[in-house]
Amino acid sequence: MRKQISTLAIFLLFLCSPFPAAIARAQETAGQTDLDKTVRAFLDRHAGKWYDMNIPASDGKILHDLIVKHQYKKALEIGTSTGHSAIWIAWALSKTGGKLITIEIDESRYEEAVANFREAGLSKYIDARLADAHDLVPKLEGPFDFVFCDADKGWYKNYFLAVEPKLEVGGCYTAHNVSTRGWGGGGTREFYEYIRGLSHYETTIDRSSRSGLSVSFKKSEK
Repeated sequence: MRKQISTLAIFLLFLCSPFPAAIARAQETAGQTDLDKTVRAFLDRHAGKWYDMNIPASDGKILHDLIVKHQYKKALEIGTSTGHSAIWIAWALSKTGGKLITIEIDESRYEEAVANFREAGLSKYIDARLADAHDLVPKLEGPFDFVFCDADKGWYKNYFLAVEPKLEVGGCYTAHNVSTRGWGGGGTREFYEYIRGLSHYETTIDRSSRSGLSVSFKKSEK
């Protein structure tokens, strides 16, 4: 009887000790390290091959670092193309415990993106949708704390208006190829001027990006 009690006491002491938590943390760290290696290897293999309306790696790193810094977990991407930006976003979300919804209208680009997500080891962090973002974005329930818009430029303001009520305070809305002076970019200047005029948003253009990447933080509901 005493031996049984002693064994039970030792078992309970083990459960209450920091060792199980330490083991779990070590396993989690090892898993993340393996994933990091897989993603880096994928990006190295595909470096310089991202055509077809994908962002440059430098902008992907900006998005990745924004998510990790602010610990965002509920992300939306409007315009997947073949998946370069989604890979950077999902890689960051793998570190914060989040997930990405990404939308692409073109079936061939969508299928290539899904294959890329699988090869990069990030499929479980991505909910890829083949759909017209004009129709789907207004129907998404949210909430979101991070949004990246890189779709048809003339619809930028409409996308923002559809997503804005679902963006949490403290969240971030980013957009690619944003024009501030009327050169190119279609309707991105209209979007930029509109969001810059909102007092409950703080909007800047990231100067380390050569592509016109706007970054807007939601400070309050209104």
